[in-house]
Amino acid sequence: MYRCALAAIVAFAVAGFQAPAAAQQAPRVFPPASLRGVIVFGDIPAILLDGHPATLAPGSRIRGADNFAVMPSAITGIKLRVNFTLDVGGNAVKDVWILTPAEREILWPRTPAEALAWTYDPIAHLWIKP
Repeated sequence: MYRCALAAIVAFAVAGFQAPAAAQQAPRVFPPASLRGVIVFGDIPAILLDGHPATLAPGSRIRGADNFAVMPSAITGIKLRVNFTLDVGGNAVKDVWILTPAEREILWPRTPAEALAWTYDPIAHLWIKP
């Protein structure tokens, strides 16, 4: 009787450890409004976005390559290739995703003008360059 209960507990524990690993392997889906760039974090909220001074919006979120939250102080001074969104006014960076090497290879617009000229495939979550 106790062996069956112990076996059930071990099975649930093993399943619990395997589920997060499988979930991390799922590809991330970036919003079509996001752009590609290079960010260097400085004294928050100041950043360099593609070599130009910019700021982080209040309440901005930074996600690492593992999709977990990253504190800006942990990556200060590091040059990172990212996808990002701007706030409603287009004045500050709202969301940042640090890209994995595989995500860096995916074609993504760098400017709003490129996003207007290219076509977004919502099923494949990819941009198509004309």
